[in-house]
Amino acid sequence: MFQTFEVTAAPGHGAARLAGLRAALTAADLQGFIVPRADVHQGEYVADCDARLQWLTGFTGSAGFCVVLPEVAGVFVDGRYRTQVKGQVDLSVYTPVDWPEMKAGDWIAERAPAGARIGYDPWLHTAREIEEIEARLAGTGILLVASSNFVDAVWTGRPAPPCGRVAIHPLEFAGEPSSGKRRRLGEGLARDAQAAAVLTLPDSLSWLLNIRGADIPRNPVVQCLGLLLADGSVDLFIDQAKLGPEVLAHLGPDVRIAAPKAFEAALRDLRGRIRVDRATAPVAVSRILADAGAEVVWGQDPCLLPKARKNAAEVAGMVEAHLRDGAAMVEFLAWLDRDVPKGGMTEIRAVTALEGFRRASNALQDISFETICGSGPNGAIMHYRVSEASDRPFAAGEIVVIDSGGQYLDGTTDITRTVAIGEPGQVEKECFTRVLQGMIAISRLRWPKGLAGSHLDAIARYPLWLAHQDYNHGTGHGVGAYLSVHEGPAGLSRRYDVPIEAGMILSNEPGYYREGAFGIRIENLVLVEAAEVLEGGDAEREMLRMRTLTFVPIDRRLIATGLLTRAEVDWVDAYHAEVARKIGPRLSDGARRWLDAATAPL
Repeated sequence: MFQTFEVTAAPGHGAARLAGLRAALTAADLQGFIVPRADVHQGEYVADCDARLQWLTGFTGSAGFCVVLPEVAGVFVDGRYRTQVKGQVDLSVYTPVDWPEMKAGDWIAERAPAGARIGYDPWLHTAREIEEIEARLAGTGILLVASSNFVDAVWTGRPAPPCGRVAIHPLEFAGEPSSGKRRRLGEGLARDAQAAAVLTLPDSLSWLLNIRGADIPRNPVVQCLGLLLADGSVDLFIDQAKLGPEVLAHLGPDVRIAAPKAFEAALRDLRGRIRVDRATAPVAVSRILADAGAEVVWGQDPCLLPKARKNAAEVAGMVEAHLRDGAAMVEFLAWLDRDVPKGGMTEIRAVTALEGFRRASNALQDISFETICGSGPNGAIMHYRVSEASDRPFAAGEIVVIDSGGQYLDGTTDITRTVAIGEPGQVEKECFTRVLQGMIAISRLRWPKGLAGSHLDAIARYPLWLAHQDYNHGTGHGVGAYLSVHEGPAGLSRRYDVPIEAGMILSNEPGYYREGAFGIRIENLVLVEAAEVLEGGDAEREMLRMRTLTFVPIDRRLIATGLLTRAEVDWVDAYHAEVARKIGPRLSDGARRWLDAATAPL
């Protein structure tokens, strides 16, 4: 799954907004300003009031930033967004910059005036970000200056912060009471002689306190800030209008409630060794602590790894959620195959129908992200989201990428299937089969405990590399248990250096995209677990493996069987047999008949 966007050009007010920002900077004697995608929580998902990058530039991707200088404004995007950014920003006003190939510090050094002072909001950048830029500006005479937020100063009609009601996450799905989590993590801080840890990620606090929220569409997280103390108590900074009496009773006396505006004062009152995550906490946090006399100890958010290692109740919930969701997907795919020959099928109609099949279970809380449904050339836009302007009819001979998921109380799902409309072309089949081979390779993989996603990512790419092909996104990301569909700290990508551990749930989603022609992605979620020792293996060596959680057929019409090895054919046939066995009893009669044909042996 990827953050999605509508294919619409940036509005004409982009130039006016940029001019207003530059005027405010000039008045403050600044020659530049950095506008990130992030909010104070430094998470992937931001509320409307924090969508500063989108408001200024029109770009809606889930990662990126803009550097505004007197004569140029660069919008920095990675490989996932290079098609998207050209369709969203006014190219007469903004200059797309390939990042991370071009570093922000190097770009500023080349283009900023001599002696320039570049402003940034210290609540919207991590210490790691600022240190990296400052290192590249060293010796240039150009300075980064912590300042107020000048986008906020010129943003008229800025939305109010969200105030979604908080709900208790039931213990049957959480698997461990909040008091146990807090005590366990607090003991870890005490062992490290740390008085407290600063928590800024909403999903960390939602997990720690066994609460869920409605502040961010599609993501049941609670926007708040917190301090976890070594005694296992928590200072929670949250809009109290979100909290009903039952939630206050659930949190109990060891969770002290205060308004968000009290967070800075609470930081100033801390003493001793305080853990701060250099990669996720705003740089303002560490500077406030240091100025007040506390000792800042850099360390990972203590919730990240325990949250990623799903317990037995969370695993059981995710298993059931995927079976329920798999049945909805099969009902949809059967309906799609029946309806397409009638004519009139479009991307919007398919998206609407798919959500309807999920809601028919009466268990869906929300979809887990805006559904991606790209037909033909729209499928090559890996973060595509259909709009009225971009909606395309399905056409014979094309392929369609459908990436979607659901939020259920017992789990979060994320699945991509690429389907053929009529008879696909040979090129499409060959590319699809190479993607499938990469997905199978990850599914069958065994690896020594201690390796990270950066070690494994290439395995999914190997079949594509042999054909001089590749894809500009990671092979997989972590997934939360009725939390964010993108979850750190581990994943399958060159950028993930955290070892993968048993209990983690990851996506397995290689792809291939030919701009202007078609796109392909196949995605299952997998559970990492200990691998049994094989005959002849080293009994003392700890190995891990993936167990597939997603059970939905892979379109056999797109498989060039002759390219597969015998072992790969066996994997597909075994997978399809398991899909039929696990999903078939949950289906209507018509969908069951469709599934029988869709899962026939290759």
